[in-house]
Amino acid sequence: MNSPVRALMIGLLLLAAATPAAAAERSPVKIAFVDTGATGRSVAAEALADAAVKRGLSPVLAIARAVDLDPFETRPEAEVARLLSRRGLDVSAHRAQALAADDVRHASLILTMTARHRAIVIARFPDAAGKTFLLADYAAGEATDIADAKGEPPSVYRAMLGQLDRYVPMALVRALATKP
Repeated sequence: MNSPVRALMIGLLLLAAATPAAAAERSPVKIAFVDTGATGRSVAAEALADAAVKRGLSPVLAIARAVDLDPFETRPEAEVARLLSRRGLDVSAHRAQALAADDVRHASLILTMTARHRAIVIARFPDAAGKTFLLADYAAGEATDIADAKGEPPSVYRAMLGQLDRYVPMALVRALATKP
């Protein structure tokens, strides 16, 4: 088991042990992962969060959304799908969607892949400023963008997925720990 997944499991188990009744009654944390086209980074982040849910580790609902949707490219990037498939995660049914007002209204948390994405979300939805964060900053206090691997060699995709392996579990633990 890789260390980010192990850290997530330990963190969530500690959280649940501290307040078992409250954890059982708590409504899920609704997270919108946002990137440029919702075909790469946000798809992978959603898949990693969903995998934690399927293992019964967290009450989280996740979606992937775009700030610049290309209606001609809505399927997951092939390399993202291939790398996630190796982990038993199937994203083939995913179709990119633009971030909409209803997504923002219903989301508990909006986690962006870059500082630019965060600025776009806040410019379009000013009321979302208090719940919109750069993923790495929210997870680890690091002002780090998640690499855009689109059109790059497989090594860049692996590096991007490595960043998400690090930050997504930490973000889930924090979101669950701070959810009212």
